[in-house]
Amino acid sequence: MVQSMKTLYFLLAVVAVALVAVSCGSKKAQAPKVLVLYYSQTGNTRVVADEIISRLGADVEEIVAENPYDGDFQQTIERCMVEREQGTVVDVQPIAADLAAYDVIFLGYPIWFGTYAPPVAACLAQIDFSGKKVVPFCTFGSGGLDSSVKDLIAAQPGAEVIPGYGVRAARLEAVPQEIDRFLKENGFVEGEYEKLAEFPEQHPVTDEEAAIFDAAVEGYAMLSAKATTVASRTIPGGVEYLFKAVNVPREGEPKDDPKRPPMGGEITVYVIAVEGQSPVFTQVIR
Repeated sequence: MVQSMKTLYFLLAVVAVALVAVSCGSKKAQAPKVLVLYYSQTGNTRVVADEIISRLGADVEEIVAENPYDGDFQQTIERCMVEREQGTVVDVQPIAADLAAYDVIFLGYPIWFGTYAPPVAACLAQIDFSGKKVVPFCTFGSGGLDSSVKDLIAAQPGAEVIPGYGVRAARLEAVPQEIDRFLKENGFVEGEYEKLAEFPEQHPVTDEEAAIFDAAVEGYAMLSAKATTVASRTIPGGVEYLFKAVNVPREGEPKDDPKRPPMGGEITVYVIAVEGQSPVFTQVIR
């Protein structure tokens, strides 16, 4: 009888251990802790930051310059040019968040002179993202996502920097839909999305495609170019074009103007044409 009871207790103990193991194994992996860290002068980058925060329930901190860039566009550009020429490092307030507590950092900024704004550069010089996954997001006039990501990788070699999200300031209305897709594509939220096909090989532009390109860039003062080749793919509600183009002078503009990119230099321009709407360019890569 005693031996039988010992055997029963042993079997019960084995079952209990097995149940605990099954219970532990069935638990979901703990969600990564996310911080949205951003700088915004005009509020455009804050729009994107707020969308990410609302989708992920992430913590947030804003990068604040001690001497704010509070002038208009031209004043900001002139001040930034002087600082670049003099090698001035902008002072920013220390980051209050405990970065060690976070697994993923969404880093947001406006693009100035082809890369992240000086307050972000100053912040990156003070902190270390080693071991973190860093997700850049930015706003811009024409482009700069790719070049800023390269600079970010160089500034934070110990971090895992993934390709980010960028949007023109003129297209902020597209942020909710595009951020939803971006977060799903990169596994930050669950949900279905339509996977886009790769762009096919480039071909010489037709008259119709050239007209789409011209309509998309018309009126943008910082871009004067002629499309040469193109590839296209279907997107929800329309078509996305990847144009290769060359810089050309505007009518009456001197060809040797030092403020303009070299004439004939090739650029890449992304354009979307949604049914019922005029085509718009989404990004320029110089």
